[in-house]
Amino acid sequence: MGDEDIIREALEELKKAKIKIEDLEHTLKIKEEMINNLTTSLSLKDDQIKTMIDSMNLKEQQIDTLSKSLEIKNQKIKTLETSFSLKEEELRELSSSTVKKNLIEEKDEEIEECHKKLTILTGELEKADEDLEALEAENEKLRNNLASESDVKIIDSTFRKIPKADILKKIREILGNAVHNVTISVLDINDLQDLHLYEVRSSVNMKIMCNIDPSREDDAELLEELESLDNISIRLYEDRDRFLIDRDGEELLFSIVGEGENNNLVLYTKDVKHQRLLRSLVMEGWLRARKLD
Repeated sequence: MGDEDIIREALEELKKAKIKIEDLEHTLKIKEEMINNLTTSLSLKDDQIKTMIDSMNLKEQQIDTLSKSLEIKNQKIKTLETSFSLKEEELRELSSSTVKKNLIEEKDEEIEECHKKLTILTGELEKADEDLEALEAENEKLRNNLASESDVKIIDSTFRKIPKADILKKIREILGNAVHNVTISVLDINDLQDLHLYEVRSSVNMKIMCNIDPSREDDAELLEELESLDNISIRLYEDRDRFLIDRDGEELLFSIVGEGENNNLVLYTKDVKHQRLLRSLVMEGWLRARKLD
């Protein structure tokens, strides 16, 4: 075999080795992305578990409070029963004369009043027992949910309840960190009043889309106020199907309105790849929104 053949064979081996190295580097990159995604998922799950534990602790505190209230009411009932016994004993001692008869009538009235108090306390006690049972059942349900959630990686949002007020509160929190540009979508122009837009720095450029009915006096006045601000561009978006805020390309919240009341699917992320895909939906909404005359 000549020198040229040897060199050619060596170059071929070197080329194959480079290809293997590139394949290994690509595989390693994929593994790193999978690890990052799993780490984020675990972090979200930890937050959910912490929230459920806090809720369980609150329920247990309520149960303790009810238990103490039951104990106090039981003591009151025992005191009333003792009072009944004393009153009945007094009645027996007074039953031998006419004068005592009048006293008996007075004591009968006192006993009747005590019976009324006993009835009220008994009702309160039964209501407290029902509340305690309900709290214990709810606490047990929370414990079961906590046990099942610890093994679940994918959350079923079909019947998940996240009210609009919570979403607007989170949007306002994100808006407070704005530096340059934000895109916002809400269902109705009046929802913007919950975002405290006047507190945002004037250097922040805000693009806003929402449903507006200019024939309504409130909508028209609010629209006029917003349009008077140089850093706000507002468009008419009639679909009422989403809440969102895209802040400075650093964090993004996207919420899809569901069929049931408060059944909102909420996605919040700072991951660049997540934002890249969701941002296409943000831009799609902005392009479909109509400029106002």
